[in-house]
Amino acid sequence: MSIALEQVSKHYDGAAAVNDVSVSITDGEFFVLLGPSGSGKSTLLRAIAGLTTIDHGRIVLNGRDVSNVSPREREVGFVFQNYALFRHMTIADNIEFALRARRVPAKLRRQRRAELLKLVSLEGFDRRLPSELSGGQQQRVAVARALAHEPRVLLLDEPFGALDARIRDDLRRGIRDIQRAVGITTILVTHDQEEAFTMADRIGVMDRGRLQEVGEPRVLYARPKTRFVATFLGAANLLLGHRERNGMRIGESLFRLDRIALPPPSCGTEATVVIRPEDIVVARSDVRAAAHPIGSAEVVEMEFVGSLERIRLSVEANPLLQSALKPDAPVFSMEASRSARESETAPLIIGQKLCIGVKRIHVLSTRISSLRLLGTRDEAELRLKKSKLVSDLAMRMHITPTLHPAYDAGKAPLAGLPVVELDEGHGLQIAARLLQDGASQVLIVGSDNRPAERLLIYAQPSRPARDSVLSTAGSLLRHMSVDSTLLVPADERSLYGARYRDLLDIRNAALQLHGVDVRTESFREGIADELRVRLRSAPSTMLLIGMTSSTSGSALIEALAALTKQCRFAAVLVTCARSDTESLSVRHVREGAVASFG
Repeated sequence: MSIALEQVSKHYDGAAAVNDVSVSITDGEFFVLLGPSGSGKSTLLRAIAGLTTIDHGRIVLNGRDVSNVSPREREVGFVFQNYALFRHMTIADNIEFALRARRVPAKLRRQRRAELLKLVSLEGFDRRLPSELSGGQQQRVAVARALAHEPRVLLLDEPFGALDARIRDDLRRGIRDIQRAVGITTILVTHDQEEAFTMADRIGVMDRGRLQEVGEPRVLYARPKTRFVATFLGAANLLLGHRERNGMRIGESLFRLDRIALPPPSCGTEATVVIRPEDIVVARSDVRAAAHPIGSAEVVEMEFVGSLERIRLSVEANPLLQSALKPDAPVFSMEASRSARESETAPLIIGQKLCIGVKRIHVLSTRISSLRLLGTRDEAELRLKKSKLVSDLAMRMHITPTLHPAYDAGKAPLAGLPVVELDEGHGLQIAARLLQDGASQVLIVGSDNRPAERLLIYAQPSRPARDSVLSTAGSLLRHMSVDSTLLVPADERSLYGARYRDLLDIRNAALQLHGVDVRTESFREGIADELRVRLRSAPSTMLLIGMTSSTSGSALIEALAALTKQCRFAAVLVTCARSDTESLSVRHVREGAVASFG
């Protein structure tokens, strides 16, 4: 049976336990929902089973909308973490319970029970009580009971949590074998990465109610899209890479375009780079023969774990070698690993100085690699750092904001995401100058210190502007618990129809190309009038505006300047689609945007 979740949301006391989750699971697939405690995975599983109602969206099983259908009619089997066996019933009665409730004849019940006990390797245990079985055996009985009425979907809610390591391994293999033998569509909830890797056809990673990414285990590990997924699926070193014409520079080395995949130039000159511990080479002297050298480090900790030795390194930062977690840290940590044989042939000691090199890197495609807080005075910088929107964004995106002095044209760093305070319109002036100097995006935070509850997206009528803004929206929506709407002028639908002719509509295109599942709404009046109406009714809105480096970009910023005098908002994030060499001309900004700020 296939399963489709369409924008499923569930709230408790106003907080989103599951937030706008959409995913499709194919017939016979073993799908794993992976995430930390409190990420919403069990709530989502219970919603599929019908044990929890949903507030928004649809749950479709084999083409049938079951959002309002009772659990019994959904044809699912559920295995709970605590087994939930009836303690006073024998194993036989536990397995037959669902069949009795469905008035299945006794002969058929006994036949089905025998088949299931053989399937879970518990023949001859019919007359025992659950208390007479081990934890692993009880869990296998729970699986047999869930399969008794021949469901078309099997749901497993952390079924191995209470078992020791050896029994867990055996039971994993057993359940995977059962799933393959029966051919039943299965969803397993777990917070154990190893469990997910060993059992899943595909993994969906959840965090804070959002489905961050979906993919095959090897792909998610090797090519994650977000910082959270990169660090949750095993150890990862996150560094800031610096884009050059021929590739990405990290420390002493340039990783060329023929070796790595880079995000488009419109994402800016800075990017987050993921380096797995096994891809780091350490040596007493030069490492050029084995890897690309990036700098030097000191050994601060070693840990022997059987087949591997884990090494904690202390690295001195420089302008081309920075941690993506704390870009302003003068010293940061990296983790390397090597085989037990390597540790025997070339032993290390604490405090030893080493050269470090990298064999492989992966560049995240997100447009937001760092948060650069720009203020005209110390108080403004501190207000930005403490603002609800910036602190929430930093926490959810696993970024530590860095403080920078007042912006002078051409001097402040344009990498990452510059953040300015509205400050009675002065923030728009700074934003215009940043864009003039080549920044690909700027975040302007409102003066009311509002959290963002909605995301309103608009792009100028060009494909680069639309792709740029949707790419940023994809980064934001993976981390922020906000409703989102994409505004499309009614007369522009034909323009974008040619671009997305192989997709059903703009929303589908956004989902396919950028992982953004947003509502699309059209309007007929000017964008300034449309934004004015919406902001007045919902001031806790974050505007996401996409523009190009054409004269129309100045007009858009000018309209934003006028809006700030009439409406309140949480923030405005302006993205600018540009090539490697393209930038806003001084004339465009000075005659349009800057002049309009008065």
